[in-house]
Parts: sequence; C-alpha cells; structure tokens
Amino acid sequence: MPAEPGTVLEISAPDDWHVHLRDGEALSAVAPFTARQFRRAIVMPNLRPPIQTVGEAEAYRKRILEACGDAAFAPLMTLYLTETTEPEEVDRAAASEFVAGIKLYPAGATTNSEAGVHSLSGLYRVFERMEERDLVLEVHGEVTDRQADVFDRERLFLERELAPLVERFQRLRVVFEHVTTREAVDFVRETKGRVGATITPQHLLLNRNALFAGGIRPHNYCLPVLKREEHRRALVDAATSGHSRFFLGTDSAPHSRSSKETACGCAGVFSAPLALELYAEVFDNEDRLDQFEAFASTNGPAFYGLPKNTDRVRLCKQPRAVPTEYDFGSETIVPFRAGEQVSWVLLA
Repeated sequence: MPAEPGTVLEISAPDDWHVHLRDGEALSAVAPFTARQFRRAIVMPNLRPPIQTVGEAEAYRKRILEACGDAAFAPLMTLYLTETTEPEEVDRAAASEFVAGIKLYPAGATTNSEAGVHSLSGLYRVFERMEERDLVLEVHGEVTDRQADVFDRERLFLERELAPLVERFQRLRVVFEHVTTREAVDFVRETKGRVGATITPQHLLLNRNALFAGGIRPHNYCLPVLKREEHRRALVDAATSGHSRFFLGTDSAPHSRSSKETACGCAGVFSAPLALELYAEVFDNEDRLDQFEAFASTNGPAFYGLPKNTDRVRLCKQPRAVPTEYDFGSETIVPFRAGEQVSWVLLA
C-alpha cells in the first residue's frame, strides 16, 4: 500500500549521477536546483565547446561552484571523449580530485554530440588506460544509424557496441546512462559487477504515449526517447529491486521554452527542481520506499568508489503544485510535470 499522507521518509543525503548544468546565465539559473536536492552530481561535459581536458573541467567546476553559492554541493566532473583523446589525458583525469569519469557520446546521438565518437575501435588505447587507472566510462548508448528505428537505437547499440566493448575490456567500469529498455536492464543484471546504470524519473513515470497525449508534448521529449510500457515496467522493477548497480541519475537537461516549443525542438526533460520527489513517488507507488535509500543514496557512491554521504534529508508525503515555468536567464524553462502536482515534498 502507498504511504499515508503526512508520512515522513528520512534517507542519507542523495546524489545525482547524471545531470546537465549548461553554462553562462543558464548555469546560474539551473545549478542551484540540483545543489538544493543533491550533495554531489556527475556533471555532463557536452557544452559548446565540449569539456575535453582536465584543465577545462577544473574551470567549469569553478563556474558551477560560483553559481551554487554557499550550498553544500560538490560537482563531479566528466571529460568528453573524442577521437583525438589521448591516454595521457586519462592519466591526468585519474590523478585529479574532481574528475569522476569520461563520457562517450556517439557522434550525433543527442544534444551537442557532434564532436562525439564515430568508431570505438580507434579508442582502444584510451579504454586500456582507463582500465589501468580504474576510471569510469559513462556511455550514452544509442546508435546513430539513420536506418535504425528511433525506438530500437538503445537495443542496437547494446548489441553492436556495448556488449563487445565490455567483453573486450573486462576490467573497465561502465555506466550505461539513462537506460530505457528491458534489454538494457537485463544486460546490467547479467554482467559481473562492472556495469552499472542510471535511470531517470521520466523513464520511470512515463511511457511513449506521453509524447502524444492530446497532441505533441515537446516537454516530454528526451533522448533516449520514451519507450513502451513493458520497458517502463522493467525500469521500475530494476530501480525498486534493491539491485546494487542501478542508481539515480536524473539526466535533467534544461532547454528554454522557445527551443522546446518549435518546429524542431531540443531533446531534454528538466526535472532538477523536483527530482527527488518524483523518484519518491515511483517507490511509493510500488510500496518499495524501503529500497529508496539504496537507489538514491547508496548504490551510486558504491559503484564510483566514493563514500556515502553522512548527513540526512527528509521528505514528507503531501501534495505540491509544480510551477508552470521558471526563469532561465533571459528566457523561461518549463519543468517536468508543469502545472500538475507531485505527491512528496523535500523538507528544508
């Protein structure tokens, strides 16, 4: 049974293991939401230009900290993998105190991925060095073949690219980011501890019908795209199961209202202001609040080899209206579930 109204849930302070914070005035607008909800966050590097070196990551980290003010928040940085990345950059990343991994984008797969990778085989030296230095590879897992059905892109990437990569580099730790399919869930479960996965709130709460409910719903459009109900159910089962290699990663990806509500809208769901409440709703609906702390606060740090946060946060089950929009620099941004309600509230 779902929890009674007024129920208070206390867990160790959570982390977000996949978030987009952008830069400039957009960074100042959205970063404080993540800093309020989470103690740490893996920050994606797909800016323009992308964050490719440790020096660039350090400068970006300073801008994030400035945007977050006095919040008790630690950004964990990632480098953008390109076909010119050298093993020596892996060494510098592993030696730094703030770079947690290297992100693989197939070229053209998603927002600002034009500088990404066309072929994995040319990067074997980099993957070998990542094995040696025990640095995590974070993967956006979709093929970019124009002939591939958009709903099959994750499954095809798993079959053609990720499974052979994991087989070849058997000591490489890999995060299969924002998984969306039953096949991806099964793959993570079947590997022997070296592959983890993040799961987003939108993929836990919505299936692909939400893209077309009464018309085109651009603010529910993200990549990887929402899938069939059978895949959503597989994700919910994985997240709420207590399995140690599934963990919280919002993939909160802010875009202005004007860039979403247009003839060729950007992919991305902005969930940062209410992310933890949205996840709590999923676990409550499944009567699995006892597993929420593992998913939100324990599994991610364990996979990345970091300590669990020692402070605690509380959520209360009470309805809260979601604003219709937030300021986003000189524009506005529409959050996930705009104008609707969430059933949990993160207490101060």
